[in-house]
Amino acid sequence: MSQAMPHLGLAKPSNRRKTVLILIAAVLGVSVTCSLGFWQLRRADTKLAWQAEMAQRGEMAMLEGASLGQWGDSAENRAGLLHRRVRLQGHWIPEHTVFLDNRQMNGRVGFYVMTPLQLSAQAVVWVQRGWVPRHFTDRAELPAIPTTTEVVSLSGRIAPAPSKLYELGAAQTGPIRQNLDLDASRQETGLPLLEVTVVQTDAASEGLLRDWPQPATGVEKHHGYAFQWFGLAALITLLYVWFQIVRRPKPPSSPR
Repeated sequence: MSQAMPHLGLAKPSNRRKTVLILIAAVLGVSVTCSLGFWQLRRADTKLAWQAEMAQRGEMAMLEGASLGQWGDSAENRAGLLHRRVRLQGHWIPEHTVFLDNRQMNGRVGFYVMTPLQLSAQAVVWVQRGWVPRHFTDRAELPAIPTTTEVVSLSGRIAPAPSKLYELGAAQTGPIRQNLDLDASRQETGLPLLEVTVVQTDAASEGLLRDWPQPATGVEKHHGYAFQWFGLAALITLLYVWFQIVRRPKPPSSPR
């Protein structure tokens, strides 16, 4: 009996230390997961504000594209015009038309057709003219897109370059390509291309559809991530309460 007493005396501090470590780990886990959840909510709020700003810009008066690239204009100014409606007038440069592959519209995969539009001697802008399906069997066959050499007028909205898709190997340079880099295309064509594009929003024409998807903000994704982090925090809390309070093992009774 006397030999067991020192052993029990050493076990008590060890159990207490283990309990404290479990508490610290639980508090730390809940703090980290809650912080990550609130961070995702802040990112969602930022995206919502950006979405509201885009919608507000889309309701503003239509711009005249003749001012783009002219004296007094600047890259900073054009960046502030993103998502504004614009009316363009100029000449197509059809020899530089690009077909962006693997682009969807209404659930179908095809091409986004992009052609530079000459606004003036100092300014050329890429126009996302619309979507066209690709040939069902011959993937290298290009669809015929009627392109006039006369002056054209069109309506659209100022936008950044089309979103980039994953691309294997080096960037393509032919008429069919996965992505379009504005800086690289400026060097490739030698044209004074602006660093923005215009998404044409006129009714369908020239065999091109223009049911453009709304720009994705990813708000739902951030809300989903936040829910997961908060759910993990709740799970850590429940496990701690269950195993450390409700089902906490009772210390062995001291021998008499």
